[in-house]
Amino acid sequence: MTNVLESHSLFEIDDELDGLLEQIEEQVEAEGEPSEELLSRFREFCAAHGEKVDRIGRFVRMMEAREQFCRAEAARLGERARATANKVDRTKSMVLFYLMSRELRKIEGREFTLRIQKNSQDSVRILDDAILPMAYRKVEARIGGVLWETILSFLPEDLEHALAACIQETRPDTEAIKAAVLRDESVAGAEVRRGSHLRVA
Repeated sequence: MTNVLESHSLFEIDDELDGLLEQIEEQVEAEGEPSEELLSRFREFCAAHGEKVDRIGRFVRMMEAREQFCRAEAARLGERARATANKVDRTKSMVLFYLMSRELRKIEGREFTLRIQKNSQDSVRILDDAILPMAYRKVEARIGGVLWETILSFLPEDLEHALAACIQETRPDTEAIKAAVLRDESVAGAEVRRGSHLRVA
């Protein structure tokens, strides 16, 4: 069976089983019963078929577990990276406060020098976010396509172009597409169909 498993794909084993069944039926019709050699080969391919299916199932399960582990590990490492970045920021702030409070420009060790250096550009510090005017904010919003087109239709052409130029990313609204198809409306560039997926049980 090992040779069959290693040298045949699941499809090839399936085709071989179909051929063996036909040969068995032909022998039964011609001779009353199939040969032991044919039955032995049929049993071998049946066992190989089951083992091949199990191997695929085990492989899929193993890959799913690996995927979950990698995602969990990525989240854990991401959290650790954020915590480390916070520690770096706190340490830099503490040293900066130390230098400024003593009117020092730098302190030196055997390997490193810690110095105050002016930033390359000005930075903004928000004192009270609640009273900051909307004109001085950037707005990120999720707007449905229908509402977006309605808003644009009420704007003068120059404002329409200015607002459209603000778009950074769009993505298909699959729920809106499904609803349109249910209303017997065609949606250019999209279709709704019932797919299939493999379930390992």
